[in-house]
Amino acid sequence: MDFFRVQTTQQVKEILRGFPLLEAEGVVLEDALGRVLAEDVTCPEDFPPFARSAMDGYALRARDTFGASEGGPALLEVWGEVKMGQRPSVSIRSGGAVRIATGGMLPEGADAVVMVEHTQLIDERTIEVFRAVAPGENVIQKGEDLKKGEKILYRGHRLRPQDLGALAAMGIGMVKVYRRARVGIISTGDEVVPIDSVPQMGEIRDTNRYTLWALTLEAGGEPFHLGIAKDSLEDLRKKLLEGLYKGDMVVISGGSSVGTRDLTIEAISSLPQAEVLLHGVAVSPGKPTILARAGEKVIWGLPGHPVSAMIIFMTLVAPCLWKMGGRKGWDAPQPWTLKAKASRNIPSAQGREDYVRVKLSLEGGELIASPIFGKSGSISTMVKGDGLVRIEMDSEGVQKGEEVEVWPF
Repeated sequence: MDFFRVQTTQQVKEILRGFPLLEAEGVVLEDALGRVLAEDVTCPEDFPPFARSAMDGYALRARDTFGASEGGPALLEVWGEVKMGQRPSVSIRSGGAVRIATGGMLPEGADAVVMVEHTQLIDERTIEVFRAVAPGENVIQKGEDLKKGEKILYRGHRLRPQDLGALAAMGIGMVKVYRRARVGIISTGDEVVPIDSVPQMGEIRDTNRYTLWALTLEAGGEPFHLGIAKDSLEDLRKKLLEGLYKGDMVVISGGSSVGTRDLTIEAISSLPQAEVLLHGVAVSPGKPTILARAGEKVIWGLPGHPVSAMIIFMTLVAPCLWKMGGRKGWDAPQPWTLKAKASRNIPSAQGREDYVRVKLSLEGGELIASPIFGKSGSISTMVKGDGLVRIEMDSEGVQKGEEVEVWPF
């Protein structure tokens, strides 16, 4: 292939469309948070299964309160109380009411609940109602929340806490989700040392192991560390083979720049069924990026500079994990954004997407994005920043005061 014939992020995502989905597995609700559904979920029953009160008060017939006011209250006879968790033992007829708590089952004949605040107890058997209620007021009808046969959650949906609550309400204790991708992480370079080492002149600590580990977790993957590969074909190939044997994806940081690409490409190309799909993406920072496949397994080669590696992971590797994991909307340019105004001019070169780190502040009720300039080796720009502003390929930059979309991190 022609190296550094760069492709756009959209072209890369077109390649990702051909990647296979991971298998589905069943998990219990306690383990389902953040997982992606592998099938639609249909409500097996009405919820609530009976009409219930939405307030503490009295269940009654709405027509018996029509015209009630502070000056002319309606008088009703109290016929008892609805016990929580029990079917009412009385039914409501004209002129009667029963005490009911929030969540209590509405007795037969009742079609509304008057709030206790709008009543006054005259004696143990009689109340005054000072406010009229309409039929259905303060009542949650049977099936009002969820109807039997209704599709409530769809394949490709990432489960949230509220989704787990809905599943529990439906009596669904296990769901079918896509398996999490296992991602092996390799740092490369003779100059890279573990973080518990004291770097000698020319050495640097292994920063990318930890940033890529955390980004993998955020993207729904299961990371595992394969160690630091020295600038040796044998060492890198050995770690790649181990990663592909144990996992679904291998992410290499370092070794993708022009000076060292041959070693990485040679190591990847020597693997069984391996094919290098691209080398070079029209993104700044992060141009020297490699994507390859070995059968059903995926290999990413990221730049060694921490900021470049993080931005390429966020813009391409994370969507790749989402695609393999069946997540709907995985190919969106940015999954969630905020609107802000640029605090100053932000220049950009045409022919590439620029991802500029920004600091957010609130000024005069408006969200302001201030660029944080720095080289791709300066991880402090990510630490100080609150998000990224994406500048399109055909743009020469952003003008002061122009509205921008910020991808918060």
